[in-house]
Parts: sequence; structure tokens; C-alpha cells
Amino acid sequence: MLRIVFFLVLIALAAAGAAWVADQPGDLVLTAGGFRVSTTLPRFVFLLGLFAAAVVLLWSIVATVWRTPGRLRRRRHDKRHARGRHAITHGLLAIGHGDTALARRHAEAARRHAPNDPLALLLHAQSAQLEGNRDEARRVFRAMAEREDTRLLGLRGLFIEAQRADDAVGAVMIAEEAIKLSPSSTWASHAVLGFRCARGDWSGALAILDSNLSAGLIDKPAYRRQRGVLLTARALELETMDRDVARESVMEAIKLAPSLVPAAVLAAKFESEAHQVRRAMKLVEAAWLANPHPDLAEAYAHVKLGDSARQRLQRVETLAAKTSADKPGHVEGQLAIARAAIDASEFARARAVLAPYVNDPTQRVALLMAEIERAEHGDSGRARAWTLRAVRARHDPAWTADGYVSDRWRPVSPVTGRLDAFQWQTPVASLPSDRSATIESSAFEEAMLAAPPPKRVTVAPPSEVQVEPPVATPAVAPVSAAQDNSPPETKEEPAVVTAESVQPAPEAAESSPPAATPVFRTRTDIGKPAPAPIPAVIPIVRAPDDPGIDDEGPSDEFTEQIGTPKAQAGGWRGFWSRWGA
Repeated sequence: MLRIVFFLVLIALAAAGAAWVADQPGDLVLTAGGFRVSTTLPRFVFLLGLFAAAVVLLWSIVATVWRTPGRLRRRRHDKRHARGRHAITHGLLAIGHGDTALARRHAEAARRHAPNDPLALLLHAQSAQLEGNRDEARRVFRAMAEREDTRLLGLRGLFIEAQRADDAVGAVMIAEEAIKLSPSSTWASHAVLGFRCARGDWSGALAILDSNLSAGLIDKPAYRRQRGVLLTARALELETMDRDVARESVMEAIKLAPSLVPAAVLAAKFESEAHQVRRAMKLVEAAWLANPHPDLAEAYAHVKLGDSARQRLQRVETLAAKTSADKPGHVEGQLAIARAAIDASEFARARAVLAPYVNDPTQRVALLMAEIERAEHGDSGRARAWTLRAVRARHDPAWTADGYVSDRWRPVSPVTGRLDAFQWQTPVASLPSDRSATIESSAFEEAMLAAPPPKRVTVAPPSEVQVEPPVATPAVAPVSAAQDNSPPETKEEPAVVTAESVQPAPEAAESSPPAATPVFRTRTDIGKPAPAPIPAVIPIVRAPDDPGIDDEGPSDEFTEQIGTPKAQAGGWRGFWSRWGA
């Protein structure tokens, strides 16, 4: 609205000025040397306006002509830049969906149109990686590392290529250089920390951890936990070489991470050796409440040297009772009691503790039951049955990190290099996908576990065994007590006869056919009628479900059978049928 009012005011002023100029009388004379021009004031103002317009128009033409080359250059540059951006955008999209040829084409276009664009260099390097051209990728990343704006990106690419080439030394050197440029670089600090832990350089790893805390990469609780892990690793390594440093490290670690199982076990060991039994028990109890573990139970049982097995059992029962509210009656506590009860020869106590777990046992439960059977009764058969169940049983918890299962605790994952990655849990690969798919105990295992201890069997002397002629039975097998009709007292101790211990009589050998297999009879079979002898030639009899083969097939194997083939008649009828009669 104000613009409209201002425009109308200007028009009114211009009209008033033009009316005032038109009303002025007189002439305007311009004399220059011998040149004299005389005109009126309105005409002079009009000519002056035309001259000003002509000057402005001429200046615009000159300025346009002067600026045209620059504008053409800028326009061409803008077009190239737009083409380069277009090529970079579509090239990155091609890399995202894995089109190698399209990514390479867009990378070449981006390098032509935008050679100094950092994204063009990135596209070129990633397209080379997608093609598998490692040399070209390293060359591009090296060029990026020489530029100020892409130095960290180039170092990151060189680090990845060094890892792919299994050049651990080169990779850690590149990561250390990246840390010098940017201490807050997460990937570089993670890589250097992992490499130093892998080399066992715990002091260097602690320095990197302090740097991460100063750079704000980790918070205070994570720093305390990771520092406790590194100190525990150093203490475990120096336990046999420098016990003073190991003791100092593990004591600091247990203060930073009281629930760390290896730290609690080693600290309790040092305290027990120093005759600080109460302090050692408190350390183990604090870790047990957070994470029940068999190593903690073992350390708690042997916290006082020289105790008997029954005293260790009482101490383990006390530890098992100290469970948190969310883990009442933890299975690790019950297994620890069973282990201590077996050591104390309290087999009834061990069986009672393991009773809730024998229907669906884990491997440790099955092995403990096998040990009980072997130690209590000397029953090797039932012990073998429990050992067989242990092979098929569910896995127990183990130290697991990133799918890797270890027999001992480690500070760093060997798969990803992540610190404090190992957790005491059941391996994911051993968990059944469906409860119905769990392998059940076989009938043989159940029979072995339910059967009473085997009785001693008395073998009859070879002289009391007679060899009878072969009997007509489809299968040849030793005559057992279950198949005999003898009195009950003779069935309790069947005579076990082997082929090596029996020599057939000469007359029996002569009367029996050579192709038949002799059947050995015990003394309980004497007096019974001898079965019919086995014929020398056994006719081939088809099974009930065997359709058999045709008596005569078609003469041509490629001829198609039409209808049911007729069996050829025998005798004179067959003879005349052959002659077409």
C-alpha cells in the first residue's frame, strides 16, 4: 500500500514539475564559440531527458559487452558444476544399490566436471572399492589424505584398505596418525585401543582410554568399567611375573568394577594368600550377587586354605543362599553345591540338588550325574549313559562375544576388537529355535538309566555243550533263555556259547549240508525233538509286497506296452501257440 501511495506522489510531483516548466516564458540560448542555439525551456528539458536516456542505454550496451565473457565463463562453470553434482549424486546412489558399471561411469563424469570436489574423489574411491580395484582405491585415498579438507576421510579409507590387506602394522600407524590430527575420532581411538589390547600393551590402552574420556567419547561409568577391564587383563598377565604390580592392578580394578568376575576371583586369591579371608569372601559375594559364576563358587570354596571337603560344602551352601531377589535359587548355586557335595562324598545331597534338572539336563548336569554314578556305585554303564546324554544335552553358559565362544574370559573381542565384549551367557548358536525340536533322550539311554545293575553270567564249559544238526529257521541266532521253555531256575543263568569255544562232532559235521550254518544248542535243549534239517537249496520266495517281474518282457525295449501282457501257456497249448496254431 505504501508503495502505491509513494508511486502516486512521484507521478503528481512529475506532473507538477512538467506544468511548471511549460508555464515558464522566455527562451534558453546556448553559445559556444561561433555556435549559438536558442530554444524554449520545455524543449530543452525534453532534449536533456533524451540525451540522458541515450547515455544510459549506451553505457548498458558497453557494460553488457564487457561482462559477457565473464558471464559465459561462469555459466559454463555452473553447468559443469551442476553436471558434476548430478554425476556424484547418481554415482553414490549406484554404489548404494551395487551397480558397478553405472557407478564407474558417473565417477568418470564427476572427475571430468568436478575434479576438485571432495565428493568426486570419494565417489571415485568407492567405485574402485566396489569393483575390487584396491590399488586405485588406495591411490585416491592417498590423494585425499594430502588435502586439508579430506585428510581424515583419506586416512579412514587407507585404514580400511590396510585392514583388508591384513596389514595390521600399517593400519595401526594410520589410526595413530588420525588420532594426532583429531583426538575425538571414534574409529581411530577404537582401532588403536583394540590393537594395543591385542598386543598386550595395557599401559598404552589405558592412555588411549584416558584420552577418550578427555575428548568426551565415553562417559564416566563406561570409563570406570573399561579401565577395570584393562587393569584386570594386566593383572592376569603379570600374576606369575610381577605379583606386586598384579595385586595393585587388580585391587584398583575391583574398586572400579566390583561385579567383574575375573577381577573378583583374582582379588580374592590375593586376599586369601594374605590371610584376609573375610575381605576375600566379601569380594566374591559382591560379584556373586551381580553375576553368579562357577569360578566365583570355586574361589569362595577355597578361600581358606586347609579346609576339608565338608567345610567347603558348607561354605558353598552359604554362598548359594546369598542370591539377589531377581535370581532366587540360581542354577549356578545348585551346581556349585552339587560339585562340592561330590568332592565331600555326599552323593545323596548331590542327587537331591540335581533332581530338578535331570529331566532336561545341561551338559554340566549330565556330567555331574555321570560322576555320581561312577563314584557312588561304580556303575560304568549308567555313567556312560549320562555321558551320552551330556553329548546331546543343552549347552551351559560360556564366555561369549560377537558369536565367538571362549573357554576363558578375555578383555577384547577377537572378532570386532570391542572392549569388555565377553559376557557369561548361553551361546546363541546352541539355543534351539523351537522347543519341540530339542533332541530327546533315546530309548537306549532311558533303558540304560532305568535298568538295574547287570548280574554276573556263568558260562557253561565247552564240554557240556552239544551241537545239533541245523534247524529250519529263517535266521540263525543263539538260543537265549527268553526263547527257551526250560524251568525258571535254568533261565536265570543262561549259558553263553561262542563259536570259538565249541567244536562240532564229526558225525554231525558229516550229516549236515556244507552250505548250512550250524545252530548251537545248550544243555537245556537236550531231550527235545530235533528240528527238521535245512534244505541244501533254499527256494527264492518273493516278499508279500514285491510285485516281481514279468516272465517275458517285450522284445524291443522302446516298444510301448498296450494293455496287460498275457502269460504264455505251457504244455501242448503253449507249443501250438508258438506255431500259430
